[in-house]
Amino acid sequence: MRTIHVNEIIRTVKEMCIEANYYLTEDMELALGKAKSKERSELGKRILNQLQENLEIASREMIPICQDTGMTVVFARVGQEVRIEGGSLTQAIHEGVRQGYEEGFLRKSVVSDPILRENTRDNTPAVIHYDIVEGDHIGITVAPKGFGSENMSRVFMLKPSDGIEGVKDAVLTAVKDAGPNACPPMVVGVGIGGTFEKCALMAKEALTRPVNCRSQIPYVKELEEELLTKINKTGIGPGGLGGSVTALAVNINTYPTHIAGLPVAVNICCHVNRHCVREL
Repeated sequence: MRTIHVNEIIRTVKEMCIEANYYLTEDMELALGKAKSKERSELGKRILNQLQENLEIASREMIPICQDTGMTVVFARVGQEVRIEGGSLTQAIHEGVRQGYEEGFLRKSVVSDPILRENTRDNTPAVIHYDIVEGDHIGITVAPKGFGSENMSRVFMLKPSDGIEGVKDAVLTAVKDAGPNACPPMVVGVGIGGTFEKCALMAKEALTRPVNCRSQIPYVKELEEELLTKINKTGIGPGGLGGSVTALAVNINTYPTHIAGLPVAVNICCHVNRHCVREL
């Protein structure tokens, strides 16, 4: 049994909130660089150059790469041989988010009630998803999610007879409906299978997979590549102003489902696709 003190969790989550909001991940930097060489529209190329310039300024000046610093989503993979010392794991994560947004001068965007709309003034609470796994480590992924793209999320409860063509139509419908609102070039997370809530969670978690890492399941890999090609033929383009690069990647996660169902969720993220991964 390994012991981890909550202070270590607080410090780690605080640092991750700042890092995710200030710096693009290496895979996203590479993807944006490749997008500039693939974009055929002159206006699209200018938009991509402007996005790149914005990212360089943010890194150099230590300011957020996007003014919407998001609602903090945390995926915590907790080893069953870990003992948390000094307090609550959940409260430690919330405190890490609070400190990160305070010390990082990140915009506070969370309201305490969805109807009354009073700002909590520290960007808490976070949305936390736990997974109990083997081992004596805690894996943490912090993914701040802005709502320009989050509002474009969709869940489709398809019939099994809709099959893979129905899945393709659902994803393309979600992307076309999103248009410029998701700040393209986007990353498209897709969850297929499970239940209503499981497919949505898979779609969100799919966004944290490196964009240069395809699925290990052959038909899913083919589907990711086909959908990326079709999305980039929509002409939405960088900034929604037209072009040949609408998406940088399509990441798909799957899970077993019921004989009577084919749930599909689409969670789109903007061109920064912020996330940070660490292990304690």
